Amino acid sequence: MKTKFNIYIALGLLLVLGASCNDNFLEDVQPIGQYDDSFYQSQERVQAYVDNQYFEFFASYKSPTSSVVGIYTDANTKLTEELGGVQDFTNPSKTINTSDLASGYYGVKISTSINNNPYTRIRECNNLLEDIDVKGAALDKTFRDRAKGQMYYMRAIQYFDLMRTYGGVPIVTASQTASADDPSIKLPRAKVSEVVAQIVKDLDLAASLLPGDWPGAYGRFTRGAALAQKSRVLLTFASPLFNKNWDGSNERWQAALDAGLAAEAQLTQDGYGLYGTTIKDWDNMFLIDNVKCKEAITVQLLSNTNLDINFNINNNWEKSMRLPSQGGTGGVNVPKEMIDLFPLANGSRPTAANGYNDFTFFMNRDPRFYRTFAFSGMTWAYKESATATYRPVVWSYRWLDSAGKAYFSDLNTTSTSPAFVRKMSNQTASNATNYTYSPTDIFEYRYAELLLNIAECYAALGQTSNTLAYLGKIRNRVGIPSANNYGIGTLADKYAAIEACLYERRVELAYEGKRFWDVQRWMLYDDASLPGITGGTVSKLGLTPINGTQRTGNYLQYKTATTSAADPLATLRASIVVDPDAATATFQAQLATLATFYNTNFIRTNLLTPMDNVGGTAVKIKFNPNYYINGLKTDVLTVNPWLVQTLGWNSNIGGAGTFNYQE
Repeated sequence: MKTKFNIYIALGLLLVLGASCNDNFLEDVQPIGQYDDSFYQSQERVQAYVDNQYFEFFASYKSPTSSVVGIYTDANTKLTEELGGVQDFTNPSKTINTSDLASGYYGVKISTSINNNPYTRIRECNNLLEDIDVKGAALDKTFRDRAKGQMYYMRAIQYFDLMRTYGGVPIVTASQTASADDPSIKLPRAKVSEVVAQIVKDLDLAASLLPGDWPGAYGRFTRGAALAQKSRVLLTFASPLFNKNWDGSNERWQAALDAGLAAEAQLTQDGYGLYGTTIKDWDNMFLIDNVKCKEAITVQLLSNTNLDINFNINNNWEKSMRLPSQGGTGGVNVPKEMIDLFPLANGSRPTAANGYNDFTFFMNRDPRFYRTFAFSGMTWAYKESATATYRPVVWSYRWLDSAGKAYFSDLNTTSTSPAFVRKMSNQTASNATNYTYSPTDIFEYRYAELLLNIAECYAALGQTSNTLAYLGKIRNRVGIPSANNYGIGTLADKYAAIEACLYERRVELAYEGKRFWDVQRWMLYDDASLPGITGGTVSKLGLTPINGTQRTGNYLQYKTATTSAADPLATLRASIVVDPDAATATFQAQLATLATFYNTNFIRTNLLTPMDNVGGTAVKIKFNPNYYINGLKTDVLTVNPWLVQTLGWNSNIGGAGTFNYQE
């Protein structure tokens, strides 16, 4: 693979180039205060500063299921149906509402060392925005404008994730010197509307300063990306979590729609759009490397080397999703609730009435199903296993001997589901180093999401025909037939239209770190809400509450007890192959043969330890309404006593929180 342009590699080179100006660039990154005049007299050093900000914001972004700027973990994804395993916020035996147990994302007080937390990252954006046009006046204006545009964008997305975590937060747009007694820096928590206004202002400024594209510098923020991010922010602000009048006023929905359409127009003008016209294109777009992918609005560039551990970041998704038989760490086991989610081939919902059989779950499914999941009998290659005429088949099942001892096929002892996530898997990836240095880039924001944003705004405004038109664009690209509105049918009202949009997001954006934000902004765990907060969206949309459900795992098990440890299917399975890249008729015949094989040889059995369990005992999800918006942690409130605690959370001195994120 050719060496790609990589912001982190570029930064490493710039640190070397900058040595003539100072022994160490990082010594110039002051933890507090301003940068001296000489710093801004070198374009190389300012560029290194900008690139270091990319690093601080995104160095932890190594998996598509991760979210939250700066930390990028999959904690939020584990609160949804996509990944099993009970977390504190879904544990029915826990009630979390005290400041000592609140999120630590906000950060700690500024010290003499550099802490990579939200307000440090904001301060570094503020430093450049304040100084570059003054101390760097001799630098090329286009360079200065683009540097500022990137800082405005980053400051905006940082405030957005602070807003999604805490609601209103203090707005700081100028560099401050830490002080215990300076009243000017004792900023209160701003209203959510004020935070949104600041974010939108920053994104508008970013859009005015950034280019439509960066020839030779793929991966940097663009004008269209800033407008698309504005669409995402305003959609969130229009949603029920922050909008108690979401069902009675169209103002916020219209603003979000206008932003989405403006982003669509700009990105189209700049050469962006849905990638390809087939499901194979949809699959392959995630693997485009070293060149621009028209679908990628914002992308995390990753490296295939660890030559410089500081600036070469590798994707850890390939390694985590691969089964032990393929050299991976165990695979991403798919809860049954996700297996049963995806539409049928004609776009209709997978119900018994529509012919869906959840045992032979792979039959007659949406084309995206076969590119999102793998299952026993399906091809799933890697570099060392494939040849010009053969792509290996993955098998993961178990059998019991007459004494009840369990054995697992092909060393896949970690399997707790008949299906495994394979979305964004590179079938030419090498397991020589167990996929450790996977360079597969991550699409943080892609064009399909923008179209879904627009569809949802139309739905909330009651414009169901426009909703169907935009959902149709998503389904048409992957090959779902157009009959009956691509299987969606007729949308009776705006509530049905909103539900259709949320459903399509679950399928199209599965395992891309987006589901929790949709669940959060629509408050989908149940209809309960805090005093002073308007909820009740689940019933209105005709959905089943997430609370009271569980992520279910199963063993795929050979039907008959054996007399030895030998694999009873080792010979029989040799002729089985299901290859999504085969011709359509061949693929359908392969699926039918596999269904017969399953019915003849397998049963589905319960796990010994349930996927969702506490102490080994099965439990059901219980997400309390105060978890939607986090409280401020004890140390934050102690150092900043003028900040009020969030509704539903107790303060550091035991009082009830009063900050209302819907006001």
